[in-house]
Amino acid sequence: MAIQQKHKTCRRYNELGHAHALTFSCYQRLPLLSKPRSCQWLADAIILARQQHAFHVWAYVFMPEHAHLLIWPTGPYDISKILATIKQSVVRKAIPWLRVHSPAFLPRLLDQQPSGKRSYRFWQRGGGYDRNLTEPPTIFAEIDYMHGNPLRRGLCLGAEDWFWSSAADYARKRRGPIPIDMDSLPRTITG
Repeated sequence: MAIQQKHKTCRRYNELGHAHALTFSCYQRLPLLSKPRSCQWLADAIILARQQHAFHVWAYVFMPEHAHLLIWPTGPYDISKILATIKQSVVRKAIPWLRVHSPAFLPRLLDQQPSGKRSYRFWQRGGGYDRNLTEPPTIFAEIDYMHGNPLRRGLCLGAEDWFWSSAADYARKRRGPIPIDMDSLPRTITG
């Protein structure tokens, strides 16, 4: 008798007008985003994906072992394709760099899949976390949560001090490595 394996599926909802709070993790939660070089690869990948897939970036935070990104697609889209563009772009830079500069580290990124296929991974297998957001209070709460990550972890004294975050853009202290599309943010309703 054959045993059926159940695979975890991630349902994505590509609804025009919805923002997406995305979280994706480094392979085995390794701190692969702890160096400016790899964070810049991710920033460049998000900028490339924005050009290819037409979305606005509302907020982001790169932590040492994961990243948060809040985007708002401006036309028909497939969130899986957006994530693939971002993740694959980083992998195309990271793995060749490691082969040359840190080959002893590569075995830590080797992934043996159930099919027997072996590959080096930068990102955890799967699509990560994707939550559709539509209500302004929820959107702004998500931005606050994202920006608070480095502070809660003790990585900085103020959220706007963390370089790999849009918090400084919101505090009007400086522009971060990824331009933020604040003009398209929903307006809060005041009573």
